[in-house]
Amino acid sequence: MSNASPSGQGLPPFVPTLAEDEVEWIRSWHERAYREGRAEAISAQSFDYLGLRLLVPPEVMPIARVSNNLGEAVMAEVRKGDTVLDMGTGSGVNALLAASKGARVVAVDINPHAVAAARDNAERNHLTHFVEVRLSDVFSAVGERFDLIIFDPPYRWFAPRDWFESAMTDENYGALTRFFRQAREHLRPEGRMLVSFGTSGDIGYLRQLIVEEAFNEQVVARVELVRDDKSVEYFTFLLS
Repeated sequence: MSNASPSGQGLPPFVPTLAEDEVEWIRSWHERAYREGRAEAISAQSFDYLGLRLLVPPEVMPIARVSNNLGEAVMAEVRKGDTVLDMGTGSGVNALLAASKGARVVAVDINPHAVAAARDNAERNHLTHFVEVRLSDVFSAVGERFDLIIFDPPYRWFAPRDWFESAMTDENYGALTRFFRQAREHLRPEGRMLVSFGTSGDIGYLRQLIVEEAFNEQVVARVELVRDDKSVEYFTFLLS
């Protein structure tokens, strides 16, 4: 996953929909995940993932245990000839999966390390003719409309301390909020979206945005993990 924007400038303050004890648990869980992630990402990591070969630099989110939850949904949803936007592309993984199914893809990220990694991985997988990678703050460098938009946003609303953490945190959900406010302007009339999210973030706020922007919601993938005796669920939503 990768952040699409560093802040929520110009938006009202974010107010969690969660109880105070849930917020504290998420903060604690996040700190542990961040420390462990940084310890593992001291150098570039290689992954073989759903037929792709990926190299992920330390400043970019690596493939995670729950990545298949969205990746397999992308493989199932993309139709040959689709135009696809991969928002917050990170290493380019979901853009490349879409391209491997015959789509023409625009992949964007605000992290310059992610943009470079996505371009390198497109070349590594012989998909450069099907994937265009751009540096973009949410839709700032995107003017087109698409058949499908893919978004694997940061799940937490804290301020990121570095590029690596910006794949995990989106301050006050500024990028997430702007994404939903602008998404319909970039969808074709029958367009749809695949959005990943989990209960290690404020999933109530995500569902609030879905309702406010009048999207129809369908859960197409779900996985449950247990950590510290607490269940965490991760979902992939198909929105139309």
